[in-house]
Amino acid sequence: MSDLAKEKAARLLKKRGSLSSLGSHEVRAKETFAKTKDSISTVSYMEEPGHHDDIPRPAVQMENTYQLSPARRFPVLTVKDILKDVLTSYLQEEKYEPELCRQMTKTISEVVKARVKDLMIPRYKIIVIISIGQIRDQNMRMGSRCLWDETHDNFSSHTFKNSSLFATATVYGVYFE
Repeated sequence: MSDLAKEKAARLLKKRGSLSSLGSHEVRAKETFAKTKDSISTVSYMEEPGHHDDIPRPAVQMENTYQLSPARRFPVLTVKDILKDVLTSYLQEEKYEPELCRQMTKTISEVVKARVKDLMIPRYKIIVIISIGQIRDQNMRMGSRCLWDETHDNFSSHTFKNSSLFATATVYGVYFE
């Protein structure tokens, strides 16, 4: 990472009030002298800070609604159709290349998340997990665990295969009380 990028990342993180895990001791030293906090948060992965991070967001004052159950359930079949459509359109003609697939997981997860959010499902947190791997003569099992309220929370999943790669996409809809 260049010095200019390190400085820009350090300014951004200093503005947010968090400590970077970029591996640079200079960045950590500058930030710890500039601001002391009771708790320290770390960034586990950061590519390049975007221009959208510099725009301040207005504070939204929310009042309690005391709504303990959703007005509308998580639409499992609609989300599954979105997963099929996005995985097929992005990966139909692709060959497995590690760097390309690394970028594709990010892109696909952002597209899926945006399309699910466009459904305007109120009070659900959306979590998208995409895994892409190479097809060889191997087996693979995937699993996940989380705290779950089976009356309100739900998920949708789809698996895609072509001649050289496979992709598994899962979208969790967790009701936020």
